[in-house]
Amino acid sequence: MKRRSFLSMSAAVGASLWLPRAFGARNGTSAWSPGSPDARIESGSASSGRGYDNLLILIELKGGNDGLNTVIPFADPAYYTLRKNIGIRREQAIPLDERTALHPALQPLMPLWRDRQLAIVQGLGYAQPNLSHFRSIEILDTASRSDEYLREGWLTRAFAAHPVPAGFAADGIVIGSAEMGPLANGARAIALVNPAQFVAASRLAMPVSLHERNPELAHILDVENDIVKAADHPRPKQGQPRLKTAFPGGAFGSSIKTAMQVLAACDTPQGQPVSGQGMAVIRLTLNGFDTHQNQPGQQAALLGQFAQGLAAMRSALVELGRWNDTLVMTYAEFGRRPRENQSNGTDHGTVAPHFVAGGRVQGGLYGVPPVLARLDGNGNLPVGVDFRQLYATVLGPWWRLDAPAILRQRFEPLPLLRA
Repeated sequence: MKRRSFLSMSAAVGASLWLPRAFGARNGTSAWSPGSPDARIESGSASSGRGYDNLLILIELKGGNDGLNTVIPFADPAYYTLRKNIGIRREQAIPLDERTALHPALQPLMPLWRDRQLAIVQGLGYAQPNLSHFRSIEILDTASRSDEYLREGWLTRAFAAHPVPAGFAADGIVIGSAEMGPLANGARAIALVNPAQFVAASRLAMPVSLHERNPELAHILDVENDIVKAADHPRPKQGQPRLKTAFPGGAFGSSIKTAMQVLAACDTPQGQPVSGQGMAVIRLTLNGFDTHQNQPGQQAALLGQFAQGLAAMRSALVELGRWNDTLVMTYAEFGRRPRENQSNGTDHGTVAPHFVAGGRVQGGLYGVPPVLARLDGNGNLPVGVDFRQLYATVLGPWWRLDAPAILRQRFEPLPLLRA
């Protein structure tokens, strides 16, 4: 699929912006280039880009999800001592084993769990945590240490070290947010947001001289105009598979539907994925997890949206024949404190559990479960698993890239994937 066709189709399902920064990696603005010593790919990796036929879908739980009420250590009496008002009652929780349960709003995930296609990594975080939203998500997006400041996102470095095939429409797409996150400062990435925000700007006349002064920027504006036209007058793509999956409502459900329709546009009319086309990454955002006040109702609604959305995503990916080559992974800037606050909420904390799903995922519980009798001096849980081990799993076993070079340090991948 050509890039212009890809974007036009995307607009028909709710897209509207191509970010100019997307060309940075191809213009040498990234500190990581394919020819640099740190960019060498391990022997045996697929230089033709076959690894990128494996899709990564990132879901950001923006604001910092409360892990203890998501994956519940109901057998630990300290849980109910710390959470007298907001703790999830044992009879309401969905048991996973004799000590651990899920929030009741996550019931739609149970078919995935029973099929052993859902892994839960507990205790995910980093040393010397920073509890600022802005700094902590920067650490997660760049895969840096807490005392290290990096410019490029970790996926930007990966794509600079080992570019996606030329036939790909983009390195990645970002849906539901204008923030590029791990694709920042160099990746060839597309942000798909509300077309109404850009209608007026896109309809402005473009000076003819711009084509001569800056052909690349002129192309970007041309694409934006195409997107707006397609959004105003959507037409189905000839031969495009029609998804039978029913998607949930709301902003997050709409984002998932958009992502799946974009993937459908990269398929043949028979619904089979086309090798060497599409994108390597899709990033989605679910907002609202900064639950300082009245957490129970807010978190239940958010977890319900997440679970219903992931269930619909799996259904659509199965329809498209992509479930076995897709890895879905959640992340967030931090977790919440174990002790509830006086406003029936939780404040910024350290570690949290995160979800990994896919047809080739080896489901189950991983990482370090919370031990609430062993909180640190600030009343937080200690780190059990460095978040960069999850990234190393993506870069190494999933994409067959040189993870230590991209992450600037060796991290042991997690055994989340089937052979």
